[in-house]
Amino acid sequence: CERCQCHSEDKRTAILYTLLSQNLSHSRGGRSPAHPRCLCHQRRTVCLRTPHITCQAASNVLVKTVSFMKNLPSFHLLPREDQLLLLDSCWVPLFLLGLVQEMVTFEVMETPAPSMLKKILLDGQSKHQEPERTQPTLAAVQRLQCCLNTFWTLDLSPKEYAYLKGAVLFNPDVPGLRASLYIESLQREAQRALQEVLQPLHPEDQGRFAHILLVASTLTSIPPSLITDLFFRPVIGNADIVELIAEMLYEITGRQLAP
Repeated sequence: CERCQCHSEDKRTAILYTLLSQNLSHSRGGRSPAHPRCLCHQRRTVCLRTPHITCQAASNVLVKTVSFMKNLPSFHLLPREDQLLLLDSCWVPLFLLGLVQEMVTFEVMETPAPSMLKKILLDGQSKHQEPERTQPTLAAVQRLQCCLNTFWTLDLSPKEYAYLKGAVLFNPDVPGLRASLYIESLQREAQRALQEVLQPLHPEDQGRFAHILLVASTLTSIPPSLITDLFFRPVIGNADIVELIAEMLYEITGRQLAP
């Protein structure tokens, strides 16, 4: 990163790391040293500070998210292919709305770097090992927390959450849908119900409906990989999160989902 200011911000750390990297390089037979560890937010990797608590809370929210879809007759009237496409596309914003509604907060800490001794001992064995799992970056987590904080300022009621989730789930713009026109009508119905709920609750705020939809659109910018790695990878390992959600939704095995 040309604009990274890590070395100028903490020269002592950079110098120490360079020295250690050089020592490690000599122990490997003169190979080129590893890149210095970047200290900027774009590259610093983080993990949950209390994974046993946060992952349990996230799992509970995911179960409620699946229950929400299970209890929508209009969702089950769709072709199975469309249901799976909507599930794959919309599970993240629905899950994030659940996090906001359940007031789930979390803290992260920097991912501990492997020790130099461990690197030396494991050198030469990495070819026979599984690739290391990706870790969320501090910048990505901060963006996620910013989206959640924005939603909390809206102070939505349970009915507002319910109709907003319906508007998010029934997204006619998902590629490959067979019943896109019907799904579009379901989205309009959910948006109309949301607007009708807002009028008596906030008669003085005429722009609230548009503002809620605008804030909800920011949730689609959160990558599923971030949510999976941060909240579920410590629990499910390398399993496919979408397949697991589908199994929960249909109460069948992943093999039965295959065409």
